[in-house]
Amino acid sequence: MTGPAWALAPGEREYLRGLAARQAEIAALPVMDRRRHQWLDLNDGVAGTRPPVVIETWTFDRDFMPAGIQKCTSGTGRGIEISLLRNIRNHELIDDDKVTPATFDIDWFTSIDELGVPLETRSVPDSQGVNTGYEFIHPITDLERDFGRLKPAVCSVDRAGTLRWKAFLEELFGGVLPVEIRTGTYGATMLTYRVIALMGMENYFTAMLETPEVMHRLMAFLRDNALRVMHWAEAEGLLRPNTGNQDSFGSSFNFTARLGKTHATGGAARLSGMWGAMNSQESVGISPAMYREFCTPYYRAVAEPLGLLYYGCCEPPHPYWDDIKSYPHLKKVSINRWTDQRFMGEALRGTGIVYSRKPDPNLLAVPEKLDGDAWAAHIRETLAATRGVPVEFIVRDVYTVHGDLGNARRAVEIARREIDRAGP
Repeated sequence: MTGPAWALAPGEREYLRGLAARQAEIAALPVMDRRRHQWLDLNDGVAGTRPPVVIETWTFDRDFMPAGIQKCTSGTGRGIEISLLRNIRNHELIDDDKVTPATFDIDWFTSIDELGVPLETRSVPDSQGVNTGYEFIHPITDLERDFGRLKPAVCSVDRAGTLRWKAFLEELFGGVLPVEIRTGTYGATMLTYRVIALMGMENYFTAMLETPEVMHRLMAFLRDNALRVMHWAEAEGLLRPNTGNQDSFGSSFNFTARLGKTHATGGAARLSGMWGAMNSQESVGISPAMYREFCTPYYRAVAEPLGLLYYGCCEPPHPYWDDIKSYPHLKKVSINRWTDQRFMGEALRGTGIVYSRKPDPNLLAVPEKLDGDAWAAHIRETLAATRGVPVEFIVRDVYTVHGDLGNARRAVEIARREIDRAGP
């Protein structure tokens, strides 16, 4: 990014300042402080904490952020505008348990050639013209033959460019909304996701059976590459604490005092002071024994440098729990619609690990009007399975609410009602 690319159209400066002021106003509301403490209590193990409820909105931006709501015409203005509107609209229209940020967050300008080969995708618009489904264009078709194409990650950072961008935003907002550099851990810790991007699911499953030694070699390469990037970012002083109003994965927020206060806000962090996340959705079809052989040692090594770990996404954890529970610093586990909820409720009871429940998105996305009774029963099922277990509800993968954002707001209200009825 260079200076000329940051030009704003006439009138956009004043408009964006107004949006920044509105976000800051919302962030200062008393309810945001209550939600902040709710997340802190959940993540830090305070018994009886009320489960937060979050609806991830970006997947249904066709409804939540339709093009007609934007007023900016410049590329720079539209990028800033959409970030501010997303936070403002979430509070005004959804009112879930997200904490509206009191800052405008940016990342370092980095360049990471992760694997030495491109990871390209091809997508096709759906009936409404929104790109939803996609496929990878796999650079590896024969693992033994093509392995040599992979190269260790090459990383660089443009500090001067990042700081110029930060200064541009600070001047734009005029002190109304502070600008902060925030980061994750940088390393690509979703190891089997990279496997599928490289070679596809069929080749992955076949390689574990036909060329297991080469598959182990690939997993070791991906492990080492993830750690290489993570340690590069740490050594460069790029890491910033993500123990506040940041999500480790999938809108599960990171507020915690467990990792200490050794780093001032805006100061460099260590990997040991950071939340990280990993999952292995792609291994859902393999046996626990194969998971133990081809995933566990590599995932364990990637988790080791971290402070706290969020594990999982759309794969059920219960078949592999004996291995997953051994991962260092495990603090949250994704519990999706294919999970044995009662098994995981018993498994997590007394551990302090958060039951990160992902309700069935079809209940919100398929009917044009939310079936409140069905949704309430779905929430009650989780609450019954998790007595005495810390819980959060993170609604993900809703790709439409049929133009009615009231469905999402009502889903939050019903979930809160059922939580309150169930009690601590």
